[in-house]
Amino acid sequence: MPRPKRGRRLGGSPSHQRAILSNLAQELFWDERVTTTVAKAKMLRPYAEKMITKARRGSLHDRRMILRDIGDTEVVTRLFDEVAPRYTERSGGYTRLLRLGRRRGDGAEMAIVELV
Repeated sequence: MPRPKRGRRLGGSPSHQRAILSNLAQELFWDERVTTTVAKAKMLRPYAEKMITKARRGSLHDRRMILRDIGDTEVVTRLFDEVAPRYTERSGGYTRLLRLGRRRGDGAEMAIVELV
């Protein structure tokens, strides 16, 4: 299996990485907070902020673009109806990353990503 030579890698393949980011974004938009490793949190942050920016515009095309990435209609509806209207006056920086320390089992650095 060919692997990309640059950038961060979360999973073994690009499709696995897309699935990881999609699931993390779904949980972030549904619960407004997600606990994960720092590496995943750093990749999730711009991914989620771009989706919120698209949801702020609110066009049908933007809804379909987000639905293509997320796939869950309930989460996309919540994003467009509840989350995005909160940030109409804000020009960016919709998420906050808080570091928690190391996980006991394997020592991975943990972080919380939450909506501001």
